[in-house]
Amino acid sequence: MAKASGVFITTLCDNIAGEGFEAEWGFSLFIETDDSRLLFDTGASSLAVRNANRAGINLAGIGMIVLSHGHYDHTGGLLAVLQATGPATIVAHPGVLEAKYALQPGEEKVPSIGLPFTRSSLEKEGATFHLSQEPLAISPCIMTSGEVPLASSFEKVDHSLLVEKGGVINQDPMADDQALIINTSAGLVIILGCAHHGVINTLIHACKLTGVSKILAVIGGMHLYRASEEQVRATLATLKSMKVERLVSSHCTGSAAAELLAKELGERFSLNSTGSKFLWP
Repeated sequence: MAKASGVFITTLCDNIAGEGFEAEWGFSLFIETDDSRLLFDTGASSLAVRNANRAGINLAGIGMIVLSHGHYDHTGGLLAVLQATGPATIVAHPGVLEAKYALQPGEEKVPSIGLPFTRSSLEKEGATFHLSQEPLAISPCIMTSGEVPLASSFEKVDHSLLVEKGGVINQDPMADDQALIINTSAGLVIILGCAHHGVINTLIHACKLTGVSKILAVIGGMHLYRASEEQVRATLATLKSMKVERLVSSHCTGSAAAELLAKELGERFSLNSTGSKFLWP
């Protein structure tokens, strides 16, 4: 796998916002390397497009959008993004198109949380879907993780997440959960959507796929907002043992988990917000 000299990331959508930007429950990043410009997730609405305009980023001509999974807070901005970019390839797992739901305490109805558009409506806007369960090379230095194996003893898929298949709703194994892996001259930059299969499972998988053990940075949602303190501490201990140099907490990480990570990791930790920019290495 080739090495990028650097990666420049602009946060277009996150739960909190920097001055001059807007926030929502959603996630989207604009990513640039030596030879690539792409979007990772699209947030929950057209907000990512509006924030891109505020950041001075012209989305026109961006030919690739990578989706981490099929939940609305990562795919709801897809139609607006396509209208801004023009024709683009959508790289995702086939499960991104499945009907997804979530159990909510005290609610009789199970709300839909999946992709809020049909495939055909997106294709009419210029989308070409490239769906793969396996890791996929985006460029010589960028790849998707494909399906992430459940390897660690303390990371499980959230049991409140559901999927409909054949008219039957069951627990969603979240097979569509995937990350983006960028190999740089200083180590891996690993980009998470929600890490529904676990932060540590994702990092282990990324290192095995690339043969690179050094992790320069991890950025994205870590789905720890419902995790026990024991799981958060186990995650923290493993991040330390893997010598992750930078951790940027986003979206579904949760305030309690973020506070503990910040306390223990010190300068290696930062809290992401809409409008934030990162340049690695």
